[in-house]
Amino acid sequence: MSNPTTAMTQEPKITLTHSERFTNKVLKEFGAAAGEIQVTDYQRQLVQGYFIGIDRALAIAEENRVRKNKSNSDHSYDNDLPVTWENVNLKDLALDVVHYARMGLDMMQPNHLSAIPYKNKKTQKYDVTLMQGYNGIKYIAEKYALDPPLDVTTELVYSTDNFRPIKKSVNQPVEAYEFEVINPFDRGEIKGGFGYIQFSDPTKNKLITMSMKDIEKRKPRYAAAEFWGGKTKQWENGKQVEVELEGWLDEMCLKTIKREVFSTKNIPIDPKKVDDNYHYMRMREAQIADIVAQAEIAEKANAIPVDFKNIDDPEPPELPAPEREQPKPPAEPEPTPKEEAPGTPPAGAGVPNF
Repeated sequence: MSNPTTAMTQEPKITLTHSERFTNKVLKEFGAAAGEIQVTDYQRQLVQGYFIGIDRALAIAEENRVRKNKSNSDHSYDNDLPVTWENVNLKDLALDVVHYARMGLDMMQPNHLSAIPYKNKKTQKYDVTLMQGYNGIKYIAEKYALDPPLDVTTELVYSTDNFRPIKKSVNQPVEAYEFEVINPFDRGEIKGGFGYIQFSDPTKNKLITMSMKDIEKRKPRYAAAEFWGGKTKQWENGKQVEVELEGWLDEMCLKTIKREVFSTKNIPIDPKKVDDNYHYMRMREAQIADIVAQAEIAEKANAIPVDFKNIDDPEPPELPAPEREQPKPPAEPEPTPKEEAPGTPPAGAGVPNF
């Protein structure tokens, strides 16, 4: 017969959700590699959001792997390593997740941070790279800025628009511009774009202009036609055919302008604000460059290299996954991550064994 006193004093068993287990595992891995660390409740929430974002990325990558294997005429080229949590290099991922969460990067916000899994042939694991979108770049630039801007405007200029830069001079103390959209529903060809940074001291206001030639200089050498438009090869009825894709040229050009405007060249970093997390981010960006370069050599059709204009201010690459579907324009903001019901597996790549 059980002791009623003992039964009454036993604590109820707590079932953790997958995102909570992921967070605990990440903090444990980080502690083993870099020492114990304290995170705030908000940073813990960000880490749980990373689980949701990474889980989705793994699920999409697994769908692409299966589809590509089926389409291969020579199955010796098949990728037989499932893109699941059990095949993820969690040790390195944990370092990225904690550092980026401490910086405040939010994977649940549009164009803030994306997860891209890569197969590491040496380890037979998937390395998950966390890459900043242009909103993430904007957030970091403003957070660590020596003089945080009051407002930043970025626009594309088309052939029917009227745009006139007003440069700073003896008789013009504040740099400015005039911009008028003449035909909003048929603006013609993209001629370039500009960014305008406004500061509390108007004399510091800065106008950055980029011609289409300037934008194309920053276009990846092996840019995906699904994004930038142009010709690409696809498999149809067992044969490879060349097709013309419209892509999302406007979005890609505006994205390029935003990356330039929010670079440290135009918004200098305050050395007093630079912390270990910022240094880590810069180190990872340099490592990403190596990953991209290696991917280009191994499989040029499925990777886009980085063209670093300034090693101190690298521009994160765009890395579309192989066999990706026609991309969609920037998504609407996603809701704050909700916790899964206890015992309910996520809608991602398998049930993680954390």
